[in-house]
Amino acid sequence: MIQIEGVAGLAEVVPGDDIAELVAGSGMKVADGDILVVTSKIVSKAEGRIQRGDSRAEAIAAETERVVARRGDLVIAQTRHGFVMAAAGVDASNTAAGTILLLPEDADASARRIRAGIRERLGCDVGVIVSDTFGRPWRHGLTDLAIGAAGVRPLEDFRGLTDPYGNPLSATVTALVDEIAAAAELAKGKLAGVPIALVRGLPHLVTEEDGPGVTALVRPADEDLFRHGSADVVYARRTIREFSPVPVDPAAVRRAVAAAISAPAPHHTTPWRFVLLEDPATRVALLDAMRDAWIADLRADGFSESSIAKRIRRGDVLRNAPYLAVPCLVMEGSHTYPDARRNAAEREMFIVATGAGVENFLIQLAVEGLGSAWVSSTMFCRPTVREILNLPDTWDPMGTVAIGHPSAPPRDRPPRNPSDFILVR
Repeated sequence: MIQIEGVAGLAEVVPGDDIAELVAGSGMKVADGDILVVTSKIVSKAEGRIQRGDSRAEAIAAETERVVARRGDLVIAQTRHGFVMAAAGVDASNTAAGTILLLPEDADASARRIRAGIRERLGCDVGVIVSDTFGRPWRHGLTDLAIGAAGVRPLEDFRGLTDPYGNPLSATVTALVDEIAAAAELAKGKLAGVPIALVRGLPHLVTEEDGPGVTALVRPADEDLFRHGSADVVYARRTIREFSPVPVDPAAVRRAVAAAISAPAPHHTTPWRFVLLEDPATRVALLDAMRDAWIADLRADGFSESSIAKRIRRGDVLRNAPYLAVPCLVMEGSHTYPDARRNAAEREMFIVATGAGVENFLIQLAVEGLGSAWVSSTMFCRPTVREILNLPDTWDPMGTVAIGHPSAPPRDRPPRNPSDFILVR
């Protein structure tokens, strides 16, 4: 039998308080195998994660690793911990007026400290879960989930087993700590002033070691099928010029190509081709040849050697990127006209279609969790690029895309007012 009981009568938590000491002094009988579920707000208060003033928007921005979606003033954001939640977990409820609470810096570490404190004061081994409130896609209402844990088995993996009907289970992994956190909220409540609940009857889930904590539940970006809100996917694309050394998954780039070739094109044509530079020697040869062609142009323009050296450093974004792709335009299926005006318009149609494909490519890279920078260099030395990459004369390189995992989140930029770009007639 599972029993859940709120730990009532606790005083208001302030910075410096010891939560284990508060539990020990509450009179609640705690035994081996029990699980304590602690609301993150009192952990944040005890750890001094309190900010004063009317700076909630600034705090949200500071706590945000990545914006997933925006709806007016509501921001759904990924925190540095990997959690995706409203306002990056910044909360103005259940705290004094004029203050806001940030999530614990490391809720798994907080849970470990509370667990160790309970063992020291009460001599028993318990599990500890730190919980917070989350919304969920496609469902109304909020529920508590675990954001930190120690001494509790976080997941139950049923993959490889069979159900009572003999059907193999291939995807079922139960989030045990989330289930316990949600159940414990029934005893705590949002307005009852009961920030801790004791769960009894699950000793088989309490472990001797602290364990991996909630980190085990955070889904890696490359496994996230819903990385961005559908209305915000376009805004996920940002120019990234500094990359981490983490390798790029070629399959992710190929998925971006699949998105690229879904763009509209004239006459039912397919004007896009993508050269993926996966051979290191070819990549270096191309960048060296492009650099030499650029230097030759700059010298012909009369630039000094020092000025040339400064300018060519702009190409470092390509050399430092883990992966490069060269989108190309082909005019297969285009129409030919007897006059230059219509022939120019025909080519412009294909250029617009190629640009749409490149934009799709960049957006899908962002959805895959990859950063990118479109650089126009190849357009200025097309014969050189064709020669190095052994491309047909009918392929026109339309820039190079630097691809990699961002070394840091992109900086926010001031929003542009659509009205500045609209002419109504």
